[in-house]
Amino acid sequence: MSTITASSPPAGALTQGHKKVIFASSLGTVFEWYDFYLYGSLAAIIAKQFFSGLNETSAFIFALLAFAAGFAVRPFGAIVFGRLGDIVGRKYTFLVTIVIMGLSTFLVGVLPSYASIGFAAPAILIALRLLQGLALGGEYGGAATYVAEHAPNGKRGLYTSFIQTTATIGLFLSLLVILGVRTYLGTEAFEAWGWRIPFLLSIVLLGVSVWIRMQLHESPLFQQMKAEGKTSKAPITESFFSKNGKIVLLALLGATAGQAVVWYTGQFYAMFFLSQSLKVDATTTWLMIATALALGTPFFIFFGWLSDRIGRKWIIMVGCLVAALTYMPLFKALTHYANPAVEEARSSAPAVVHADPATCSFQFDPVGKKKFTNSCDIATAALAKAGIPYTIEPVAAGTVARVSVGGTDVASYEGAGLAGDDAKAKGEAFGKELKAALTSAGYPEKADPARINKPMVVAILTLLVIYVTMVYGPIAAWLVELFPTRIRYTSMSLPYHIGNGWFGGFLPTIAFALVAATGNIYYGLWYPIVIALMTFVIGALFLRETKDVDITQ
Repeated sequence: MSTITASSPPAGALTQGHKKVIFASSLGTVFEWYDFYLYGSLAAIIAKQFFSGLNETSAFIFALLAFAAGFAVRPFGAIVFGRLGDIVGRKYTFLVTIVIMGLSTFLVGVLPSYASIGFAAPAILIALRLLQGLALGGEYGGAATYVAEHAPNGKRGLYTSFIQTTATIGLFLSLLVILGVRTYLGTEAFEAWGWRIPFLLSIVLLGVSVWIRMQLHESPLFQQMKAEGKTSKAPITESFFSKNGKIVLLALLGATAGQAVVWYTGQFYAMFFLSQSLKVDATTTWLMIATALALGTPFFIFFGWLSDRIGRKWIIMVGCLVAALTYMPLFKALTHYANPAVEEARSSAPAVVHADPATCSFQFDPVGKKKFTNSCDIATAALAKAGIPYTIEPVAAGTVARVSVGGTDVASYEGAGLAGDDAKAKGEAFGKELKAALTSAGYPEKADPARINKPMVVAILTLLVIYVTMVYGPIAAWLVELFPTRIRYTSMSLPYHIGNGWFGGFLPTIAFALVAATGNIYYGLWYPIVIALMTFVIGALFLRETKDVDITQ
């Protein structure tokens, strides 16, 4: 086995050259994540703008699905751009990805709404999300590989941990820009048209990113390998259709899948939970999330540094295990401190839907054409929309559903066959009566700002972010070290983006649908709990520690 001689200096303090590589790679990646997560941060507004042809619950689910569409294609981007990166080089490949990402984000900002162009609006939106996902599929592997191949042995966890901060900083930046624009314009103007401004700003960030990355040189390991004629001519075949394919599969199930669900639960799902389930207003939610991100982000660097000393594997495994064991009590604590009225009302006056279970549908329609008119569907949709936990008690077939809350029964109605005006009148009457019963039972329409224990909520959110830093800080170094230089870009990108794109990216959609189906606001947490435990078992048993691997070999 030959040795590729890198131009990196021996382990020691960061040199100016290293700082430039880390800064340029990280800054461009921050901007890419900013672009990608603007959509998630504005999902509720985007649902109204582009999916207004659906009912409110379905519109939000579809907005989350469009968000997830970007994640769905990330593995394909990993294959396409990973192959280019292993054949052409790291630098030029992630120059291409950042241009695609920046332009796609800018176009979302100028895209007409559903009210203007009908179904073409969500179709084009999803197409732009797909382009963003393809670009991100090539970006992360390129940036992580590029930085790792500049890092001296013994410092790789520390160096790559700066890349690991970029997703969180990108989310943080998107929240700050949204808050700034929303505060300046006011809520009404922001939701009408001001939400476009953060997307339009991406064209400026794109120009800065391209200029910075043009100053970089190719990875020294790749340059040496190319000069010696040792680059792979078929990186996809070598990565996935050889013995290396087993390592790719283990890296997915035993590392990135669990890391992904912990990441998205600790940051995005926590944000959705506060705003959608607990009805905390958007500005307060964003401020608390942003504070937690600011407090937790330095731990990415800490756990990257620690992984150079004690290893990558067990930091990630412990993070997955602790997260899985504590999610339920932590999210119940969020309810207690963010909106205690929900907890109190649920305890003193639980909402119960009395209905024939055979008439209760899973209210998800992929084409937006189906109408849910059974009395059970009408009752459960109204409760889900209001963020009210409920249970379903079976009754005899043919019985019209009713909602019991606080000693009051509110009869639902059968909507099938009702004319438009009659259906509207019935719906308004039912909604008014249900709202009165819920209010009388103590259920709040929104979280009371005076009762939000902000320090405790921020503390819980910060702990969730620290879980994220445990599993995410060392993951880039671990993945880089698992695979050889000639196929590294391709091999590490696919498991990373299937894990984060599929297991993680679909988490908000799956969790929200589970909650809507069961009436249990905590039921969606079972998805990340099960995946994180799976990763703990597989990773602990079948993946090796890599901190002492010399990647120049």
